[in-house]
Amino acid sequence: MSSKGALAGLKVIDLSRVLGGPFCTQMLGDHGADVIKIEPPQGDETRGWGPPYNEEGLAAYFSGTNRNKRSIALDIRSEEGKKIVLKLLEDADVLIENFKTGSLEKWGLGYEEVLSKKFPRLIHCRVTGFGADGPFGGYPGYDAVIQAWAGLISVNGSPESGQVRIGIPLVDLGTGMNAAIGILMAVNERHVSGKGQSVEASLYDTGIQLQHPHAPNYLMSGNAPKLTGNSHPNIAPYDLYPTRTTPVFLGVGNHGQFTKLCAALGEPELSNDPRFADNSLRVANRSALNDALVKLFADTDGVEVATKLLAAGVPAGAAMSAPEALNHPHTRHRDMVVEMDGYSGTGVAVKLSRTPGSAKTAPPAFGAQGRQILKEHGFEESEVESFIRDGVMWEQPK
Repeated sequence: MSSKGALAGLKVIDLSRVLGGPFCTQMLGDHGADVIKIEPPQGDETRGWGPPYNEEGLAAYFSGTNRNKRSIALDIRSEEGKKIVLKLLEDADVLIENFKTGSLEKWGLGYEEVLSKKFPRLIHCRVTGFGADGPFGGYPGYDAVIQAWAGLISVNGSPESGQVRIGIPLVDLGTGMNAAIGILMAVNERHVSGKGQSVEASLYDTGIQLQHPHAPNYLMSGNAPKLTGNSHPNIAPYDLYPTRTTPVFLGVGNHGQFTKLCAALGEPELSNDPRFADNSLRVANRSALNDALVKLFADTDGVEVATKLLAAGVPAGAAMSAPEALNHPHTRHRDMVVEMDGYSGTGVAVKLSRTPGSAKTAPPAFGAQGRQILKEHGFEESEVESFIRDGVMWEQPK
């Protein structure tokens, strides 16, 4: 099926770097938006976050969040650089940035004072660490720093391990998703009002938002959450169980699933044990339940038994390694690994039936499309050469 994507015709000027903003704009680009990535003279920091690098020196970290974009390298603090940005914004729908609060204002590109008046339909999205106001307003933030301040590290780990950082940049990725959702909300509202607006997505707010179920548990009970390792504070069995090979995670959410679990493991009477008659009793008797399940799983093959349990209607997962997960038949069937022109990356997670998203272009080399972008916006070749000569625009040496 051929599709330009649901966001075809949406023009996005991307001034963001690192992860949250670029992840957002990659999602928009996957679904057809024209994303012009404006990089500073030194490039997006993540171009140097390696190894690994590919044969062209592109870092995997950068590659993972920057496909379906075109790159131009500008010094937007200079007068000429600012003029170029304003020219690119003339027919743009969205501007996204993650500069320190006040930076765009200092450079004469503030949304409220300048951009909203020059471009009343423009949607401005700011990705920040802690938000623009409040006691920590304007402070810088990286994913793990926010995990700490938002309490996420405090609930991750076991009593034996102590507190542990979540192993993926969940806050950054979640903030990127929130930014994309906020932008699309503003686009939808603009159909009614005809006006743009400013969207803010902060890592801190996202980190607090992601505190489920620990935040509602505490807000209702007053009891602080404790480290529980792989188990769930509200559900049982919800834990990782050793097998002869790969461990298996169970996520049993109701008694019907528990009954199916016991039957599939060859111990149907376990579901009739009065200690395990409902979820609350299973949580109260978690230790005894886990002892019984550990014995039932001990001699099984993890992948085999997890697959069998899924087929029986029991939520179960073999604890795959990243390579195993990326090469699993279901991953490939769902097109969740894409490969083209020497590029490989994770696929498009949001599936639309008529206008599906796709990976169309590999992540760009630094400033690779600068000349093309400027010519599209009416700049003459002589002007482009002067921008390069004067250090307003950069190109990667050929």
